[in-house]
Amino acid sequence: MKRLANLKRLGFFTRLLDEAPPADRYRFAAEQIVRAETAGLDSAWIAQHHFHEREGGLPSPFTFLGYVAAQTSRIRLGTGIVTLPLENAVRVAEDAAVLDLLCNGRFELGVGTGGNPSAFVAFGLDSAQRNEIFARNLDVVRTALVGKPLEGGDTLYPQRPQLDDRIWQATFSVAGGARAGKAGDGLLLSRTQPRTKEAPKATLAEIQNPVIDAYLEALPPGREPRIMASRTVFVADDRTEAMRLADIGLRRALPQFLKGGHAKPGETLEEMIAAFDTHVGAADDVIASLRADATLERVTDLVFQAHSVDAPHPHILRSIELVAEKVAPALGWARTAPDVALAG
Repeated sequence: MKRLANLKRLGFFTRLLDEAPPADRYRFAAEQIVRAETAGLDSAWIAQHHFHEREGGLPSPFTFLGYVAAQTSRIRLGTGIVTLPLENAVRVAEDAAVLDLLCNGRFELGVGTGGNPSAFVAFGLDSAQRNEIFARNLDVVRTALVGKPLEGGDTLYPQRPQLDDRIWQATFSVAGGARAGKAGDGLLLSRTQPRTKEAPKATLAEIQNPVIDAYLEALPPGREPRIMASRTVFVADDRTEAMRLADIGLRRALPQFLKGGHAKPGETLEEMIAAFDTHVGAADDVIASLRADATLERVTDLVFQAHSVDAPHPHILRSIELVAEKVAPALGWARTAPDVALAG
């Protein structure tokens, strides 16, 4: 039986894409994270998206996670990601420090270059400069968190140097993997990536394993690797029902998928599932599908999300339970006892 030997933690990722008004979206997402904690998961992650309802619908991740922190007690709460070039770096450090204190040290700070080019225009920035802005802002965040003087001489209050060891960087590229490794940060890998014209049939593992290689090579000696892979996972009690919901969700997501630079898939559901890098079905189907993903043999954290299936809320709640009860244990994950603190 193939198990994920390095897997230490299991998480849930919500994109807040329910077919519902924004208040209901936020309520549903909070309920899903509470269900994830009840099911014994180690972490829960949310993404920041400005302006675009069909991409995620949550511009204020710190506010939302503060709301969720009040409803949970054990599960770690992470941003996957804060679009750092669009933020004031000092305010990110302040919000992160306050949130981490309020949730008793459960916060994980995931950052990335993000986002939609039109969002950069709205913020008065040039998306072509996102990498330079990201690097500059991340330096300021680190400086602030550890209590070093900022420009003008002020220091952060409250300081939270512990968070400097809980920064994660998201990337699609080998260069980004090296950057995260050199900094000693965690590495965030996406649930899917566009294929190049040169390798249109490449597997996700063939794209992401070189990123992991670069990360590990750049990691300082003695620094423990933190490698998180997000994956689209939707499990139902019945395979037929899972496929019915996947057919609805993936076809609905197709326009946004193509807009993101992906090649147009074939018309069959099986071709759609493959193109979206989706793991869907009953528990046994998903176990077999995840075991075939060679990237996952190297990760320390597996985080699953229902996007792009985006089934109705009750089905996502059930999927969370089935992943925790049946899928993840078959891959080597063991539920942490409620009274045992997780490594931060």
